[in-house]
Amino acid sequence: MPNSTAIALIPLLPLAGFLLLGLAGRKYLKNSSGIIGTALLLASTVLALYTAYEYFFVYGRVNGVYQQFVPLEITWLEFSKGVSINISLIIDPISVMMLVVVTFVSLMVHVYSLGYMKGEERFPTYYSFLGLFTFSMLGLVLSGNIFQIYIFWELVGVSSFLLIGYYYDKPSAVAACKKAFIVTRFADLGFLIGILILSYSAGTLDFPTLIQRLTSPGSDEIKTAVTYSFLGISALSWGAMLVFIGGAGKSAMFPLHIWLPDAMEGPTPVSALIHAATMVVAGVYLVARLFPVFALTTPAVLEIIGWVGAVSAIIAAVIACTQTDIKRVLAYSTMSQIGYMMFALGVSSYGGGGESGYTASLFHLFTHAMFKALLFLGAGAVIHFVHSNEMKDMGGLRKYLPITHITFLIACLAIAGIPPFAGFFSKEAILLAAHENNKAIYWIALITSGLTAFYMFRLYFTIFWNKPHVIHGEKHGEGGWAMMLPLVLLAVGAAAAGFIPFGEFVSPDGKPIESKFHLGFSVAPVALGVGGIIAALWLYKKQSDKSTKLAASLGRLYKAAYHKFYIDEIYLFITRKVLFNLVGRPAAWFDRHVVDGLVNLAGNTTQAVSEGIKKVQSGKVQQYAIYFLAGVILLAVLVIYGWK
Repeated sequence: MPNSTAIALIPLLPLAGFLLLGLAGRKYLKNSSGIIGTALLLASTVLALYTAYEYFFVYGRVNGVYQQFVPLEITWLEFSKGVSINISLIIDPISVMMLVVVTFVSLMVHVYSLGYMKGEERFPTYYSFLGLFTFSMLGLVLSGNIFQIYIFWELVGVSSFLLIGYYYDKPSAVAACKKAFIVTRFADLGFLIGILILSYSAGTLDFPTLIQRLTSPGSDEIKTAVTYSFLGISALSWGAMLVFIGGAGKSAMFPLHIWLPDAMEGPTPVSALIHAATMVVAGVYLVARLFPVFALTTPAVLEIIGWVGAVSAIIAAVIACTQTDIKRVLAYSTMSQIGYMMFALGVSSYGGGGESGYTASLFHLFTHAMFKALLFLGAGAVIHFVHSNEMKDMGGLRKYLPITHITFLIACLAIAGIPPFAGFFSKEAILLAAHENNKAIYWIALITSGLTAFYMFRLYFTIFWNKPHVIHGEKHGEGGWAMMLPLVLLAVGAAAAGFIPFGEFVSPDGKPIESKFHLGFSVAPVALGVGGIIAALWLYKKQSDKSTKLAASLGRLYKAAYHKFYIDEIYLFITRKVLFNLVGRPAAWFDRHVVDGLVNLAGNTTQAVSEGIKKVQSGKVQQYAIYFLAGVILLAVLVIYGWK
């Protein structure tokens, strides 16, 4: 059985780091804060690996099926008998897998930051925020009920706000953290409404019970949820769709992706944490957690999820081909890869042999965490060396950054889907699932895979080859062991993680599924990937005007992609010209003239009345005696002559 103490300590140790370093770090632990935060994360990672081993190899599988356990459940808010909000931990294949991913990548970021962030004035604050971020994500993946996951969902938003805006004296960082917070809040409003609809329909907040009640054919809960409708769509479908909108916002799916590139304003290790293991995969995890509901009772919503993922993947890949900021290229790459995971879930089914997309999605989440964290941390080493994010300031760096060069190349090969690196196996599994279930999405995904190879090797050749690098001023080398050790460990993961028989451990119903692999099927994706690499080699290995001429020949298409298809401008137009003018200004006028006017009228009336009667309270005894006498005379006259 699960060790509830060990499992509870996994998120609580980063929380302890947040509290300790946040309250006492800057005054008492300034020099040791990084070591303390990293040591706590190391302990959390060891516990996560121990939990994974125990679950997958000791007690988790019963009669060939991985079971779901609730090792800890505490009643938090009890409204009436049988109606309460509980705090519970859930252990099953996807939560255990996510524990390993989140703790390992976060540990790599903690170690890397010892070198990258060294000398920062707010060093303890940085590590305290990292602890809060990690605690929030670990709490999210362990949440046993849908309201609890919303609490940690919002904590992830708060901690990302703090980390993206870490350089609070930098206007662009302040704008970026506000943008991320506001955009995801709109999506989270949909998530909250979806939670209310689903939990009301199911009569519970707990995931196991909610899923069981909303997927049992002919259950009273399903009948009720399907009977009620709005605009011809059932309440159940609305609830599922609104929950997905929350996930789409957090995972930066089109059209709620506009916050993601700007989030690069935070420190580079933070970008690795956000993009590889925490914030952006939360939406994928949420859909996977509620997958039986999507697949069995709202298949139309699942199809929408598939198309949103496919469109997001190809749009982001096209934009990434044109960007010149190294971190923004990787940001759009993340959006594209998350799109892969989403459409893999969208083309999957529950039972009947169609579960391969589900497993492939989470397999890609696992491998992507390795090579995307490696790409961002490698980019950090490059930025640390050249003091710039712009690709025009780079070139020929393989001679100066040999370890970064090799590890970055491994990550590029992995994300491009070149065998035998990790990304090849997970991406092939996704493409195969799409090919079997939705040919249109498969062709979009196939084109996207070729574009991925092109823009990643455009990045690689521009950074490490292209023109000779000229050293200006003092250079800091590769940053020492603290920055190189995570690169080497993540490179091992990016090279070898694909050989894990993932289907043996993770599936929608806990039953092992056989991982499909067809050599003939892989010819087209690998050929496209190699073609993308060759195109990038021809254009960017040596300094020339080939890429400039190609961009000019593409004309408006290139310009539109470079400007991110003007989606940010469309949002600004809608908010400033439409919402502000048609909603904001009338609301402001109503508030200023009607609401404030009524309040001011009440105040002015009261003041005028008080001015008129305050002379009665003069404090002069003679006046009070005259008023008293006049009153007595008036009453006497009324009694004697007025009343009968």
